[in-house]
Amino acid sequence: MLTLPGVYTPQHDTRLLASALLKEAGTGNGPPSDVLDIGTGSGALALCAARAGARVTAVDIAWRAVLTARVNTWLARQRITVLHGDLDTVLHGRTFDLVVSNPPYVPALRDGRGPARAWDAGRDGRAVLDRICAAAPAVLRPGGVLLLVHSALSGPRLTLERLAGAGLHAQVTERRRIPFGPVLRSRLDWLRTRGLLAPDEDREELVVIRAERR
Repeated sequence: MLTLPGVYTPQHDTRLLASALLKEAGTGNGPPSDVLDIGTGSGALALCAARAGARVTAVDIAWRAVLTARVNTWLARQRITVLHGDLDTVLHGRTFDLVVSNPPYVPALRDGRGPARAWDAGRDGRAVLDRICAAAPAVLRPGGVLLLVHSALSGPRLTLERLAGAGLHAQVTERRRIPFGPVLRSRLDWLRTRGLLAPDEDREELVVIRAERR
């Protein structure tokens, strides 16, 4: 898969969410017919859904990511609509059976800039997460499902509370502990000073949250 410089390369979180996506597709009589991938990056999750038989729309605010996803879609010979923008500007009231997102979620001194926009998400890691939680009910059809992956550093309990407050039934369905990547290793002292990591902690926990509109 092609990944242009500055576009998030699929990693542990991508694979964990892809696994949850495929499980979701296998729970009914077939794959969800309409899938939205928010913050598609390289298009890896959009391609996973398309290969499962879904009609897929992918959205990213970064033009470089949009170009990357479009090229990967073409190389994979899949039909995916890849749009530039965010939820407020490109969907125009559309709704979906399944929404997936691997958003920026790493706590940082400031909101992400340049390439770091693909992972940095403000001091609490929730600059994008909270927007997705608020927007999810409007883009989900009745019975539709949101699958969201992020780090335990970014407050899974708060994500559950925000989604419940938006009227969705939400729960953590997947957990996985992984070695620290280069981004976290570069700011370990800051994360420990803020109490987000214990002094002896050497692995990051990822969670997948499933939220259903009933």
